Amino acid sequence: MALIQRSMRLALGLICLQHRHTMETSAFAPLPSSPITKLFQPNNRFVNDFFTSSISTQQSHNMIPDAVATSATTVIDAVSSTSQTLSSILTNMDQATAEQIAGPFFGASLFPYLAFLFFLNVPQNETPKGVTVGFATCLLFVFLTIPAAIAAKIWYGVSLADSDWLHGSAESLLTVTNLVTVVAFRQGLSYKEQEQSGNTDVQIPESVLSYDPMVKLVGGLTFLAFLTALFPAISGATVHTPYLAGFMDIPASSLPWTSTHPEPENALTIACWIIHVTSLVEFLVAMGFCWRWADLSGNPKWKGLTWGLIPLHTSGITACTYHLFYNSIAVLVPLQAALTFVGNVTAMVAAYRIAVSNGWSAPWGEELPSFLNGWEEDADTNIVETREDSLSLVGFEDLGDALAEDNDYTFIVKLFAGCAVASYVVKYGEVWFDFPFQSELDAALAFIFIPSLLNAYKWKKRSQDPTFEGWF
Repeated sequence: MALIQRSMRLALGLICLQHRHTMETSAFAPLPSSPITKLFQPNNRFVNDFFTSSISTQQSHNMIPDAVATSATTVIDAVSSTSQTLSSILTNMDQATAEQIAGPFFGASLFPYLAFLFFLNVPQNETPKGVTVGFATCLLFVFLTIPAAIAAKIWYGVSLADSDWLHGSAESLLTVTNLVTVVAFRQGLSYKEQEQSGNTDVQIPESVLSYDPMVKLVGGLTFLAFLTALFPAISGATVHTPYLAGFMDIPASSLPWTSTHPEPENALTIACWIIHVTSLVEFLVAMGFCWRWADLSGNPKWKGLTWGLIPLHTSGITACTYHLFYNSIAVLVPLQAALTFVGNVTAMVAAYRIAVSNGWSAPWGEELPSFLNGWEEDADTNIVETREDSLSLVGFEDLGDALAEDNDYTFIVKLFAGCAVASYVVKYGEVWFDFPFQSELDAALAFIFIPSLLNAYKWKKRSQDPTFEGWF
């Protein structure tokens, strides 16, 4: 009702204004003695008061949207300014600040990872012993990387990533971790598949029942990694001495082309790139084996471990992206540390749910949030449709299935050969583009999170449709 009254007042005020204008300019104005003339005389007090009140009311209401627009503009400007400031801080973060931020994340991530190993290894899970050894070897990588990082800082005044021979020797232990995990999982899956197919003559692999075989394998590979660091150290290696003497690199003088950009001194060698690429691929294969183990064991909670490992895989992608941009975007270091912490927590939760679903219980079980204790599932949800064998390889996580007929040695050779090809493409292909030399944070984040989101979407689709294979 009030709105209608204001509208009527405004309309009448506009009529008054029009009549005032007409009387002042028209030669055909009403006679002075006319009542209408008297009503709309310019000096008529009633008309003037009414007109002034109407215009004042309209102006006061017009101020409301103006105030809202002004406030919205202020907020947008503030958000834009804050975003630009934050982007500038992240882009221009120096290496020392990045390492200071990353340190607490890396340190804190140790505790959930220890819990993950504990829950994974409870007897009720019947986890192959070699798989536990593989995941536990990551601790060896962590602890031996610390003295390598200290040496790089004391000897050369650089971060570990900028000294190729130290970097490659340390990172090779991560490849050992994932390789042992994949081989042990592969042996356990092969045994379960043959057992369920009715083969009563199949022999249980020693790595399923005992830690010993994979511990020996880890020991031998770790010794080799130690030698790759020892010889350069005693022979007076410099900061940019190539890992393994760069024996797989193609000399610049031998290249049949001239690239757009010359490589900086801290560029990774082919051998170092192979270590990083194989670590990513091996981890995807291990994630696929967790999914497959859920099918064969009849416990879908193992698929939760695949989900739990995704942040750790993203952490690996972040490390590779950091090297792709020649270690020039320092903020990626704390980002990797944060993803490592998150991934260790999600892996711990997944392993806990597996243990609880297999009948393991702990005194503190009732005190934990309900989602950590798992939940009862209908019998139908435990019936998992297995995927039919595909003639073509689509997903890296399916390498285990694609190379199932190979023995462990040929499997490893083919795996490393494929990763070597990818490493050559990365090392000698990126110099033809501008973005690795421009330190653009947006581009780096795209390299990290687009594959990670596609990876997560792939597992979501596969959980809904077991025949879905994915894209990588």
